[in-house]
Amino acid sequence: MKLGVFTPLYQNLPFEEMLDKLVGMGVEAVELGTGNYPGNHHCNPDELLESPEKARAFLRALESRGITISALSCHGNPLHPDLKFAANSHEVWRKTVLLAERLEIPVINGFSGCPGDNKDAKNPNWVTCSWPPEYLDVLNWQWNEVVIPYWKEEAKFAEQHGINQIAFEMHPGFVVYNPETLLRLREHAGENIGANFDPSHLIWQGIDPVQAIKKLGRENAIFHFHAKDTYLDQANIQINGVLDTKHYSKILDRSWTFRSVGYGSDEKMWKDIVSALRAVGYDYVISIEHEDMLASTDEGLKKAISLLKGAMFKEQLTEMWWA
Repeated sequence: MKLGVFTPLYQNLPFEEMLDKLVGMGVEAVELGTGNYPGNHHCNPDELLESPEKARAFLRALESRGITISALSCHGNPLHPDLKFAANSHEVWRKTVLLAERLEIPVINGFSGCPGDNKDAKNPNWVTCSWPPEYLDVLNWQWNEVVIPYWKEEAKFAEQHGINQIAFEMHPGFVVYNPETLLRLREHAGENIGANFDPSHLIWQGIDPVQAIKKLGRENAIFHFHAKDTYLDQANIQINGVLDTKHYSKILDRSWTFRSVGYGSDEKMWKDIVSALRAVGYDYVISIEHEDMLASTDEGLKKAISLLKGAMFKEQLTEMWWA
């Protein structure tokens, strides 16, 4: 396994300065945003696709520092009922596929997206219950008329350009938000649909990340991994449950809050997560995503790196000499 970082946390630093900073922290891989929600501060597809010279210089900057790219990330919503928003997300996605092909990067991370409740809707509609019955009607329309047709076509497009790992972050607010919905889309759109497994979005839903890793790992459906933690405030959960629409800054009032690795789940949990990943054959990058209101960027990242370095396995497995 390699230790990586999702770089929007240093979006204000120039590309090479950001690389130097991360290398100095012991980071071995970077995950780069190419637009949409993550922005494209360190990796602009238009520039790199239009200029072979810039693309070569871009790769040299990485290679000279001994650092690799784990994935290109273009988290957006190409299924958005606002046609302009959807078109922009779609365009960034397609350019990211072409750039991944050019740079020989195997994984593209993103969101599944979420449609509205009908073709004339203005905003996405994330269905979370099956009654009253019109909610199921909405859900069936979303999947059958929008989600499956779109991603079947885009999975083919990606495959035509040598990209066989489309890694969706299971994120509430989008149609793929847990292992079941991920596997449903994979069943219909093909085996190049998999997970960018981020425990933080699963923990607050009541999902055990270790069991979810086992479930998806048995299907060879984990393509990338985000290391981000979530703190559960049991006092608030006991009163209001886990669904929470308060702003992330309302830490004392929320049921859950994103935290640096180790500040939501303990070190034992993270060792169990790493062990489960190894047990299902995942031997790729652990990419830290830092979103912590209580820690500075530098300090929060350093603490996450420290914990993960102690939990990750770096050497190849040896033969089972004891049995």
